[in-house]
Amino acid sequence: MEKRMLTLFFLLILISVYAQNDTMKRITPPYLQEGDTVAIVAPAGILKNRKHTIDKARKLLESWGLEVVYGKHLFNQNHHFAGTDEERCQDFQEALDNPSIKAIWAARGGYGSVRILDRLDFTKFKQHPKWIIGYSDITAFHNHIHNLGIETLHAMMGTSMEEEPENLVQTIATFKKALFGEKLAYKIPASKYNRVGEVSGELVGGNIAILASMLGSDSQISTNGKILFIEEIGEYKYSIDRMLQSLKRAGYFTKVKAVVVGNMTKIKKNTTLWGDSVENLILEVVPKHIPVLFDFPAGHEADNRALIIGRRVKLSISTSKQCSVLFH
Repeated sequence: MEKRMLTLFFLLILISVYAQNDTMKRITPPYLQEGDTVAIVAPAGILKNRKHTIDKARKLLESWGLEVVYGKHLFNQNHHFAGTDEERCQDFQEALDNPSIKAIWAARGGYGSVRILDRLDFTKFKQHPKWIIGYSDITAFHNHIHNLGIETLHAMMGTSMEEEPENLVQTIATFKKALFGEKLAYKIPASKYNRVGEVSGELVGGNIAILASMLGSDSQISTNGKILFIEEIGEYKYSIDRMLQSLKRAGYFTKVKAVVVGNMTKIKKNTTLWGDSVENLILEVVPKHIPVLFDFPAGHEADNRALIIGRRVKLSISTSKQCSVLFH
């Protein structure tokens, strides 16, 4: 009897550890130093007529004292994609496995990352983590790698260099800070839609469409006790509502500590008007007691501030004065 009770006791401890695993501290990949190598790869959309842009991205990294290598199939074309699934997977896998590469920077998003996600072997990556960098479609990697217990970097991509230089000042500055391990702290204007509050928690999330597409897979994230970041581009309001409702039904907003809303860019107009704002669509799915910060400059705009996915962050949200976002 005593032996059975002891076994039950240890089993309960084990269950408790697994239940808390979502909020355990993530592994931080080594920050970059001068002389380190970054691989630029294209896991998704095609880079047609964009070599000049990617070369500018390479020169940016080189100006920071970094070495840059291109994926072997970086400029390949296979209809919508930057090469076949096998070619894109090969480039990403080689970058994951190569110990001399300290960061993997997505040249662009678009669509296609999910097609190679389950083909990749993260064994060596888990043994020697490195920064995975990008946004939009790269949310698939942020989610999947978050579940491996490793931080990633939601930041500009190679094609961001097409923006006007004066609009990229904060984008580039915060990207560099994050890569080299400098502290990230933001102050942004308050939105009238904000729900006030002061909270701390681990940051997760990314593009809404990709978050919704991860539901029911091994790459679906838990938002329990965390701060959820969301952004979107080029969708109708009814489509955004459908995705938000899907996330709601999956429990994304039930036990979340707060929601940070980034850029909602190029929202399409339907012939039958929706009749409400995107802000209200979001407030409708988030329980009323949960703080919400709107208009954070991250997503599909030139001003795309770096965010460390998996890092603990402190929010101070107001409706009448500047709000702060401080990474621990």
